[in-house]
Amino acid sequence: MLNMGGPRNSGEVHQFLTNLFEDRDIIKLPFQSILGPLIAKRRTPSIIEKYNEIGGGSPIFDWTTKQGNLMCQILDKISPETAPHKSYVGFRYANPLTEETLEIMENDGVENAVAFSQYPQYSCTTSGSSMTAIHKHYASRSSPSKMKWSVIDRWSTHPPLIKTFAENIRKELETFEPAVRKNVVILFSAHSVPQYVMNRGDPYPAEVGATCQLVMQELGWSNPFRVVWQSKVGPLPWLEPGTENTIKAMVKRGQKNLLLVPIAFVNEHIETLHELDIEYAKEMGEEIGAEKIARCPTPNDHPVFIEGLATLVRDCLVKGPRVNPQLLMRCPMCENASCGEAKNWLRKVTSQG
Repeated sequence: MLNMGGPRNSGEVHQFLTNLFEDRDIIKLPFQSILGPLIAKRRTPSIIEKYNEIGGGSPIFDWTTKQGNLMCQILDKISPETAPHKSYVGFRYANPLTEETLEIMENDGVENAVAFSQYPQYSCTTSGSSMTAIHKHYASRSSPSKMKWSVIDRWSTHPPLIKTFAENIRKELETFEPAVRKNVVILFSAHSVPQYVMNRGDPYPAEVGATCQLVMQELGWSNPFRVVWQSKVGPLPWLEPGTENTIKAMVKRGQKNLLLVPIAFVNEHIETLHELDIEYAKEMGEEIGAEKIARCPTPNDHPVFIEGLATLVRDCLVKGPRVNPQLLMRCPMCENASCGEAKNWLRKVTSQG
């Protein structure tokens, strides 16, 4: 189960930020090996403060572990021919790192491995970065792997995902006064990505949009909505409009009841618990005079969502394909050699037998 990850305590924050700012798949900096660690060091104290406000660390490992365990319980029942199943967590920037998890899987004697991205909507900066990390690990490994690989790299339109978000949104809308409920603006907030990534042809915004459209269809187009982008880092242009500026603009126009929906996240972490809940809904909401800014929970352990995870894995193992043709195709303007190498490796390891 592949994701960005998050520090579990304040002692892990600096290394987490260093790993993040050194990854050229997500952020490109001049003299990155020097600037990346410097930026990480400068930002560490303020990020530690934010984690302290949500309990001292990120809950993403606990949530991912719980989701994986519940998923495997269902898998053992609905797919006995591929049992037993075991979930592993592989993070890109925090413990347990993907590379370390891969070695644990090798030592455990895993025969069939599914690289399961926990980003429903694909981007080279997220799912792609995790796939590249897997390839680089095996490219530098002295002995070959005996594992048979399959990949779930995107699932932005998977019906259980759509139904889970729709159910959670309905419940959250019920917390608004009946007189304003139908006019509540739903803001689907996804993690932003640098604009130069989009210029290469990255499919991320289209896949986020597909999820939002299907959720609104499931809701019967009950409310006005927009897609917005959060968590920009650095001075370069990123996807707009930003979540923060959109909230300010909406309230200024008199739309003072808003519902934030973290549409690209499947469990709680700092971007939901601090950025959306504290920085935007609470602090900024009070400052700009919003009536109510609510936040829809992420899927977490919602039963429909967990069943959806299990069916995704079962279908991948039993029906295939073992790799999505979309994953094997590079972005039209891609110039990242490591991306091409990773895709060639995935094409090879998913075509065996």
